[in-house]
Amino acid sequence: MVDFELSEDLRSMRDLARTFARQEIMPVAAHYDQTMDYPTEVIKKAHAAGLLSLSLPASVGGLGLPLVDQMIISEELAYGCTAIQTAMAANDLALGPLLIAGTEEQLERFAKPMVNSPIMAAYCVTEPGAGSDVASLRTTVKRDGDFYLLSGEKMWITNASKASWYYVLATLDPKAGHKAMCAFVVPTDLPGIQVGKKEINMGQRCSDTRAIKFTNVKVPKNCLLGQEGDGFKIAMKAFDLSRPCTATSAVGLAQCAFDHAMRYAQERVTFGKPIAAHQAVAFMLADMAQEIEAARLLVWKAAAEHDAGRRNTKFASMAKCFAGDVANRVATNAVQIFGGYGYNTEYPVEKLMRDAKIFQIYEGTNQIQRLIISKQLLEENPLR
Repeated sequence: MVDFELSEDLRSMRDLARTFARQEIMPVAAHYDQTMDYPTEVIKKAHAAGLLSLSLPASVGGLGLPLVDQMIISEELAYGCTAIQTAMAANDLALGPLLIAGTEEQLERFAKPMVNSPIMAAYCVTEPGAGSDVASLRTTVKRDGDFYLLSGEKMWITNASKASWYYVLATLDPKAGHKAMCAFVVPTDLPGIQVGKKEINMGQRCSDTRAIKFTNVKVPKNCLLGQEGDGFKIAMKAFDLSRPCTATSAVGLAQCAFDHAMRYAQERVTFGKPIAAHQAVAFMLADMAQEIEAARLLVWKAAAEHDAGRRNTKFASMAKCFAGDVANRVATNAVQIFGGYGYNTEYPVEKLMRDAKIFQIYEGTNQIQRLIISKQLLEENPLR
């Protein structure tokens, strides 16, 4: 029997994250959106509260949380501000490949320090000419004695100038496709790394998003994750962890937008009654609420499949795709319910609408997710 009741420990963690989001994130969200400053102080507080790098395993001193638990906590943080939560969640994105393929020594070297300090990391896969099509990346590595020489450029990298280490996907031979790909943990203090200017984006504006250029960076062999040629496989497995996380962030944003719209619709009076009493608005609220619930359940399903030891690729893509679309519909409808006020920067839903768009783009566009889902469906249901 399926049981949606949370354990006492998980309820406590959820409530901690909920309180943190409302007391530490929401009051400063507009400030960081306007200044585009990196939310360093919020991140320090999150680490002190045990809400940073949620995926750290018990083997290095982390909480060792199941993926479902991580999703429930992350949704609460995203409710406060997805830009700030993205900066925090980028750590778990980068940790994914390390948890999948890292040795005990690599976990001790790179993951364990994150337990005691608010150390940041970044996930470096996307390139100027390779986004959702990971197999077409052009960043190269060449063997050089006890090192690899890493050269190439990555684009749209969250935490690029704040990270202590990068997860980097590169290839030994661009013509060999995914078979030649290698995964590395790259310390950011190595010579030859050049971090570009901060990108000014439509939404999530306090996120530190930049290009990174690698020029003959000497990466020690003991920074290779798995074996040569394992890089693509590691990256795909990491998406099964990261896409539910992206989806739960979208749910958090949608829930926040809905709550703002619900309150406003009960306060704003037209034709002698609150606009929530008009069927046109009431039905919008009903649609928003049921889509949020459906998106949340898809996130939990994707995470639960992983926690049960089953392949969750299809459900991870479903959750990411559906929740990203829901976040955009709900945020757009929230602006509509606010009317002219919703279009103004002094009201919160304008920011939520801008922040929502990225959920249909990063971690593989929603068009790519539909390709993945349809491929899985065809494999599972062959003609007989």
